[in-house]
Amino acid sequence: MTEAWRQQVLPRFDGAASHYDGEANLQRVIAERLASLCMQQPIPAGLWVDLGSGTGLLADALERQCPGQQVLRLDGSQAMLSQQGQQPSVLAFDLNNPLPHWPAPPTLLASSFVLHWLNCPAKTLQHWLNCLAVDGWMALSVPIEGSFPQWHQAAARAGAACTAMPLPDRDNLLAGLQPSAIQHCTVLNVTQRAEHAVRLLKPMTATGADSTPAQRLSTASWRRLFHAWPQDEGSDHPGLTWKILILLLRR
Repeated sequence: MTEAWRQQVLPRFDGAASHYDGEANLQRVIAERLASLCMQQPIPAGLWVDLGSGTGLLADALERQCPGQQVLRLDGSQAMLSQQGQQPSVLAFDLNNPLPHWPAPPTLLASSFVLHWLNCPAKTLQHWLNCLAVDGWMALSVPIEGSFPQWHQAAARAGAACTAMPLPDRDNLLAGLQPSAIQHCTVLNVTQRAEHAVRLLKPMTATGADSTPAQRLSTASWRRLFHAWPQDEGSDHPGLTWKILILLLRR
């Protein structure tokens, strides 16, 4: 991530904090799925941390599904953290930095839709794993390369740049991990649909997830791109497909 791009990310999430929960439907579904996977594992009690918690969708799901277990919420956006009220345990923290040193290491580090925003996703993933307690767990979801094929195809047809943010490569993320650490690894293909292609991208803007290193398109270029959006076979509505890596790791 370039420094200029990095400086856009948190202000955009800050600006979306007050209405994030009403727009983050995909993030909510994946958070619930990730929490459910965690509950099927023998994760020890102790310090559980949601890295990049935002408004707390994943932390809330974990606490609901594991009554009595508190989850510490870390995020670089103070505005996002402020949406969680006074009850939860929160910490404003830039996740591009090494994690804090806690008196006892975490037994669970969880993170959803966050790693791709950080400077060095593969290196960061390895660092997080190394911060766990022995027999500690990591639960992760992250959009990966191969997402948004319809967007890329439309841009090529329209002769316009595709301004979708670059996403980490699955193999690159896994390359630094010991195979014995990987307890669960799957890639979900999730296709969202809308009456018009423009509505497929609006949730990104509404949730603050529209930062990109690419140069912004003109209004005319956007019109050409949306006009060129492919129609998926077997559907009356245009789609946008996400590839989402789901990982459970054990140290």
